[in-house]
Formats: sequence, structure tokens, C-alpha cells
Amino acid sequence: MEFTEVIKRRYSVRAYRSEPVSDDVLAQVFEVARLAPTAANRQAFKMVVIRTKGREADLQQIYPKQWFTQAPVLVCVCSVSGKAWKRSDGKNYADVDATIAMDHLVLAATNLGLGTCWVAAFDVDAARRILDIPEEWEPIAFTPLGYPRDTPPTKTRRQLAELVVYDRQTE
Repeated sequence: MEFTEVIKRRYSVRAYRSEPVSDDVLAQVFEVARLAPTAANRQAFKMVVIRTKGREADLQQIYPKQWFTQAPVLVCVCSVSGKAWKRSDGKNYADVDATIAMDHLVLAATNLGLGTCWVAAFDVDAARRILDIPEEWEPIAFTPLGYPRDTPPTKTRRQLAELVVYDRQTE
């Protein structure tokens, strides 16, 4: 699929078919996430892969919506701040690195016909407990990963003039 078409096709999927995602397809998705640019190429992130079948009740403690566990796979992207590059003012780029990796993962999944939905409003303590996430990893975002059940809705976005500022001196 052409890159711009992938961007246009990506949407937040909230209904998934039960069809399994093959290990080969998962490997392709994770390979693209691995190639994501990170500050000083530190790759300060981890991707936790969860098969949902039989774990729905536990996983819904992390995020209670039914569609969250409807896909056969969940992915939790975590930042690892101790491995991240830090800017001269102390800004740690681990969260930025993790979100770039998640975005690459989401776009790779879209390119392969999979659906995703970025979930940031989850119970961090439940995620740590249920997934046994180490203290030095910070869960940043989850996404279900599976084949969409529905057709994509029409997207609405703000106009470029509302988002882009050229040569800003004063406002």
C-alpha cells in the first residue's frame, strides 16, 4: 500500500473479528516498530505481546471496554527511561521513543490489513500487576491488534491552517 494511503486508512478500530493473527504477520509489524527512529538510537522501549484468549477478565481490569480484548492480540508499548537519551535540560526521551515505536506499529498493522486502537486511558497499576511489568518499564499505551469487523468511518480533521504556523515571530 502506498504510504499516504496507509495513513488515510488508519482509524481507531473498536470491533474485531476472531480470526487469529499469524506469527509471521506479527513479526512483520514488530520489525517495523523496531525500525522506528529513537533519540540517539537508544531504542528505549519494550513491546509486551499478550494473547487475549482466556485472559479477557484479567485484561479488562486494565481497560474495561469489551472491544479491548476482542482482538486476538494486545500490545503494550513501554518506555525504559534508564536507557533513554536525555536532552541538555534533562528532558528524558523514553516516552517519545515509545510513542514513535507505537505509531510505526500501528501503521505497519494498517498496511497489513490489521486494525488497532491507541489506548492511553488504562489502569497502570493493573497493567503492571497483570502483565508483570518491571518497575523500570513505564506502560505508555496499549493497542488491540486484529482484523477489523467493520468498514472504516469517514475521518474529520482540523484544517492545516489551524495546525501549522510558518515563521512564527509573535502571535
